[in-house]
Amino acid sequence: GDQCPLRFREFDYAAMLAEIRPELASVRQTFVVDGAGEESFERYFLERAWEKEVDAPGVFRARRPTPNALTQLLYTSGTSGEPKAVMHVSNTLLVMALQYIDWVRLGSSDVVFMGSPLAHQTGFVYGMMMPILLKAKLALLDIWSAPAAARLIQAEGATFTMASTPFLSDLANDTTVSRESVKTLRTFVCAGAPIPSVIVQTATERLGIEVLSCWGMTENGAVTIARPGDAAEKIFGTDGQAIGGMEVRVVDAQGRRAPSDTVGPLQARGTFTFVGYLKKPELNAWDDEGWFETGDLARIDRDGYIRITGRTKDVIIRGGENIPVIEIENVLYRHPKIQDIAVVGMPDPRLGERACAFVVPRPGERPTFEEMTRFLASEGMAKSYWPERLELVEAMPRTPSGKIQKFKLRDAAVKLSRAGK
Repeated sequence: GDQCPLRFREFDYAAMLAEIRPELASVRQTFVVDGAGEESFERYFLERAWEKEVDAPGVFRARRPTPNALTQLLYTSGTSGEPKAVMHVSNTLLVMALQYIDWVRLGSSDVVFMGSPLAHQTGFVYGMMMPILLKAKLALLDIWSAPAAARLIQAEGATFTMASTPFLSDLANDTTVSRESVKTLRTFVCAGAPIPSVIVQTATERLGIEVLSCWGMTENGAVTIARPGDAAEKIFGTDGQAIGGMEVRVVDAQGRRAPSDTVGPLQARGTFTFVGYLKKPELNAWDDEGWFETGDLARIDRDGYIRITGRTKDVIIRGGENIPVIEIENVLYRHPKIQDIAVVGMPDPRLGERACAFVVPRPGERPTFEEMTRFLASEGMAKSYWPERLELVEAMPRTPSGKIQKFKLRDAAVKLSRAGK
């Protein structure tokens, strides 16, 4: 059998299934949510008491999976342009959710709001599995918008949510979202991309929400999170510390643990770690001790809190010097005319690379290159780090979970460079 929504994000899934159905010899029945007739999901499952027609305990006994049987096949977000199929088992997924519940201090009286896609780890584990384990109410929003989110939060009395930076930014900056409309929302765990401190401050001061910074991956779920009640500098300036069951470390060029506050490749290991990539075992990036290469660059302070400084693939090397991409982006997020910012490398025949800033202006604004560089100077940013090109765009290319697809911006920068623009 197969099931799908009738339409989602302007795509007709039912029509697609009807078109390819002749090629699917093993599919006996198709179910369409909000469909009609024999294909109606609601009619087939809600109007007929199937549980009374079969020996349910017998079926479950015969098909009961083991804790280490493959449970989830989830593709990475595709920020690098090459999504991989991540394999998780019940043991890795359940411990993700259980450790998280304890860390963030959630209970059955909480109401979970989820606006992230359920086909991503945030939505799957923390939006679907976790409320079931808590026996708590779940409020789902199928298509994201800040006003719609605020209405649902208010209507259901949501107390907790988790999403990536753009979701928090939208809530914090939308003038139609009031403090009153989200007054029940106690905690917003913000993950998926480094969080500009200005967004956290705006959400905290304007809406009264406690924001907890978080870092994780499809391969490991939420690995580091700030604790409720942490000092402001830990919330604004870090991506949290390793949650129970996980370890993190930063290594040097020789693969040894680096000293505190040293930037280097970030590794993680622990009970949340996935069991491999489907049909691509050569990409399984962990060593004999279980340390997994995350592909992120980070530093860890003396208290064990990490700060993501970029992706190893996003490093810009200008004339032999590494450009701190995340630091530049965090400063430019504070520019009054800038709504969204991403800095990528563009080829340069003399220096190897130069930094190019792609900017989404705030409504009615059009920041200039000179305004950008003056602002960076006023913020004390070293001139050698300043982007040497500014490109204004209407929107950033993003994955459904909100991560910026920097490979698309790098491709655009390469084309601009080749065109001599």
